[in-house]
Amino acid sequence: MRSLGAGDFVGVWRIIREIDDRKSKLRGELEGEAELTSRADGRLDYHEVGELRLGENAPVEASRGYRWAFEGEKVAVSFTDGRDFHAFVPAGHAKGTDHPCGSDLYRVEYDFTLWPEWRAIWTVKGPRKDYTSVTVYTRG
Repeated sequence: MRSLGAGDFVGVWRIIREIDDRKSKLRGELEGEAELTSRADGRLDYHEVGELRLGENAPVEASRGYRWAFEGEKVAVSFTDGRDFHAFVPAGHAKGTDHPCGSDLYRVEYDFTLWPEWRAIWTVKGPRKDYTSVTVYTRG
């Protein structure tokens, strides 16, 4: 499978995220949309918003944003303030680079084998966090 380019991701994606928080013993789900838009500098802005439900708690609106820079075969993801987050190759089964956050470690794997559906699987472990989240992206 070829590596995907910026143009393959531009647009609106429906997202469903399942969360298994072992630290708080809660399971949850987020349903919403992610939109990737082109910037004049060739990067993409990623913005997602959705309704998050954790356990029996009332649902809340959740949102996040990133910047994606396509650098050769890889995508370098940063926070909107420019700090580095992680990188990955958008093809097949792809392990992203790890992201330490304090004493917690974020690990990600992507699955593009069912393109245009794709998945991001995050495993986060450390003294403050212990959870897995699986996000499925389908065209909106």
